[in-house]
Amino acid sequence: MNTAPLATDDLNTWLNYWSHVHVTGIDLGLERVIPVAEKLGVTHPKAKVKAKAKAKAKAKVITVAGTNGKGSTTTTLAAILNAQGYRVGLYQSPHIYRFNERVKLAGVEVDDQSLIDAFVQVDQARRDCDLSLSFFEATTLAAFVIFKARDCDVWVLEVGLGGRLDVVNVVNPDVAVITNIGLDHVDWLGDSIEKIAYEKAGIIRPNIPVIFAGQQDLPQAIQDKALACNASLFVLNRDYFYRDMQDGESWMFAASGCTLKLPTGSLALDNISTAVAAVLRSGLEITQDAIAQGIQTAKLSGRFEIRQIQGKTVIFDAGHNPHGVEFLLKQLRNFLNYNKQYTEVISVFSMLADKDINSVVELLKDSVVMWKIATLNVPRAAEITVLDQALQGETIQHFDSIQLAFKSALDETKNNQLILVCGSFHTLEAVWEYLEECQ
Repeated sequence: MNTAPLATDDLNTWLNYWSHVHVTGIDLGLERVIPVAEKLGVTHPKAKVKAKAKAKAKAKVITVAGTNGKGSTTTTLAAILNAQGYRVGLYQSPHIYRFNERVKLAGVEVDDQSLIDAFVQVDQARRDCDLSLSFFEATTLAAFVIFKARDCDVWVLEVGLGGRLDVVNVVNPDVAVITNIGLDHVDWLGDSIEKIAYEKAGIIRPNIPVIFAGQQDLPQAIQDKALACNASLFVLNRDYFYRDMQDGESWMFAASGCTLKLPTGSLALDNISTAVAAVLRSGLEITQDAIAQGIQTAKLSGRFEIRQIQGKTVIFDAGHNPHGVEFLLKQLRNFLNYNKQYTEVISVFSMLADKDINSVVELLKDSVVMWKIATLNVPRAAEITVLDQALQGETIQHFDSIQLAFKSALDETKNNQLILVCGSFHTLEAVWEYLEECQ
């Protein structure tokens, strides 16, 4: 598709256009992206001119990579910085319900027209450079164009895939955060923890603080990269610590010269503590009150999100690898413990083919009595036969779509049963589309 939409066309037209510009869905590498990013002037973020300053100050960039927890960590980071009064641009992917979720200013999703105007600029720049861009590349650059236009003080950026070759990495961070390393996207990133760690470590730059928040041994690849860059490593359970208090309302954060008692939020403490570690190392002025306020306001769709739909309790969770599912199960057990009326879980389930389906099912199967499955309507979807194979011996119902699987769950679920929609962001998105249509 060579004819670009116009600034007057709607957002869906533009998103459809970007999905057809570049032939390969995932195409890791920065050689096509860097010239376009430089043309757009987004590689060296600047903040608003301070009253006494002659020129714009450098904006702070915090980049977050890792296998799990990136969404919760970046959400909490942005919420803390917003509470402190900074102008914060937050970029995340993928979205669950609306594309606009990917780009937030001061905690609010950007409007369609801001995205469209940014897309016009990105398309013009790539044409001037005579280069094609993938959907992810174009949409990420559009977020950067918006942050630049709004003079954001801080850019909080979630890495899409890997780190080293991800488009987010065209901007040099002032703080690099790596949440953890797990076996995910092995086709793209490598089949061992060390190979994946090498890719994630690609966001580290010379002389910056690096937070490693994995509940695991520090991978050698991250140590090597930090050493080569003279970057100061700040490692969980070595340089900083956190502990949940038994009152259910607070937790403790401790690092050299600093002990904080903070409120619990709605997101995982693993990720909240990572965000706190990152803001404290960022060099940004931050108060304990702003940290506490940010933690309490940070919310994220699709992370153990509980909703009442047609009188049924539905839990949406986007966990799609073993680490994510372990956390889902921890929250599910707590929920069932406090809500004794629910004795059975019905799952509306599907996954992408490049995920570890067998391990995810193995973890979930003791908690789920009935699986309602369908193939997702996306390019990387797992075939129904693959899902069947993983669910061998389980009680399964097949459907032509996730939408029909969810309708069946709503129609047939009894009062003692709750519905768990999980397996992929795309599974949640399909159900959300169905609910939109029903309204």
